[in-house]
Amino acid sequence: MSPWPQKDELTTLREAARDLRYLLARGYRRRHAVTFVGDRFQFDNTLRHILFRAVFPRAVAKERRKKRLKAREIRGQRLVVDGYNCFITLESGLKGETVIYCDDGFFRDVSGVFRRFRPSELTETAWSLMARVFKRYRPEFIQFLLDKPYSNSGRFCGQIRSWMVDAGLDGTCALFDRSERHLCNHQGDIVASGDSVIIDSCNRLFDLTGHILRHYLRARSIKL
Repeated sequence: MSPWPQKDELTTLREAARDLRYLLARGYRRRHAVTFVGDRFQFDNTLRHILFRAVFPRAVAKERRKKRLKAREIRGQRLVVDGYNCFITLESGLKGETVIYCDDGFFRDVSGVFRRFRPSELTETAWSLMARVFKRYRPEFIQFLLDKPYSNSGRFCGQIRSWMVDAGLDGTCALFDRSERHLCNHQGDIVASGDSVIIDSCNRLFDLTGHILRHYLRARSIKL
């Protein structure tokens, strides 16, 4: 199967991204601007989803980039991991799916899995890659947060705890009805997430999946 997107598709996406940045810079509301650009280029929902996740006003992108930390900066720190967000993005890379290097410097998937996520053999592989990062840079404590409403979240949370014990890591996993609310309360900790709402609400962030995709997987990524 040929890699997606093809050269001509990527050219069109980048043209649409330029138009979207222009509208955002002039104060257009994000959803309205994406709809306008998507209609102009006759994009399907997937391409509109990519634009929404990847393209940001320059000021927003600059502010988010300032919050990003290097891997070495998590050493000896408390790290709070947005569990589903990180696993879903990393598994996309493991499947060979294209990931996007977004305007704000974070890597994001375009799978749109969300609540349809189910742990699989790839999930354990994703964990092993995360564990390599944790063992190398040694955070003081690692807390995974999972959304309770997701199917099998309780079982998955227990599995993550077991993996941590097996890896000799100090950490745990907890369930919350809306984990993003709890993540945003961890102002003193470093948060690992690519979720825009969480990024805007936290002060110190580590793009855990982006680090793995770049340094361990050499995953295919595109920049608009």
